[in-house]
Amino acid sequence: MAGLAREIPLAEASGGSGPDISLLYDINGLSRAAPPWVDRIMGFIGEYGIMFGLVVVGLWSWWSVRRRGTAEDSVSAVAGLAWAPLAAAIAVVINIPIRGFVERPRPFVDHQGLEVLVAGKTDYSFVSDHSTMAMALAVGIFLAHRKLGFAALGLAVTEGFLRIYMGVHYPTDVIGGFALGTAVTLLLAPLALALLTPLVSAIAGSRARVLVRSKCPVPGRDGDRTEAFDIPEARVEGAGEKDLAA
Repeated sequence: MAGLAREIPLAEASGGSGPDISLLYDINGLSRAAPPWVDRIMGFIGEYGIMFGLVVVGLWSWWSVRRRGTAEDSVSAVAGLAWAPLAAAIAVVINIPIRGFVERPRPFVDHQGLEVLVAGKTDYSFVSDHSTMAMALAVGIFLAHRKLGFAALGLAVTEGFLRIYMGVHYPTDVIGGFALGTAVTLLLAPLALALLTPLVSAIAGSRARVLVRSKCPVPGRDGDRTEAFDIPEARVEGAGEKDLAA
């Protein structure tokens, strides 16, 4: 397909003009110039790898927030991280009627000469599900953990770039996905956190509390301090007898 794509002039292959189409061909053109083994790797990363990377960053964030700050901070952060995948799922569900209303075909349907790295895409193009999920997850992680959130946002942007590189989405599909994922995560966050925070607090007070709060020492300004859960103070031997005698 790469050889055929190189033989078709851009003006003829594009079937139209405009910034969206031009940027599509500019970015997808990078895949035509790349070796086949690079395209196979990029296709796998764009389809599965970035999403797996966001899951890893989310788990890393969870592991980190359990071991720092106060118990209240851990509850708030874990509730925020729990909201991230829920927001991604809700955003994808909201995208179903959007796709059905817009009915925009995939770019390779209307434009010849594109290098398509993933076969079998027969659904509509606007907006990109992968871009929506990636940005919703990234924004949710950013709300709970700033440093790792920047890494997650970088992965989300990379996901959007790769969807164009792979020839399965227009740039505006990706931008729309970013906007949808961000809007759902931020606009519904107050309601979601109001529901999730009591649930996470209940877990923190149960036998499953290790999911919310680690028992490891937490660094503080006055040195390391252990602030895991409400652990009773050690009973001094003989203190009870003295109190009774008094």
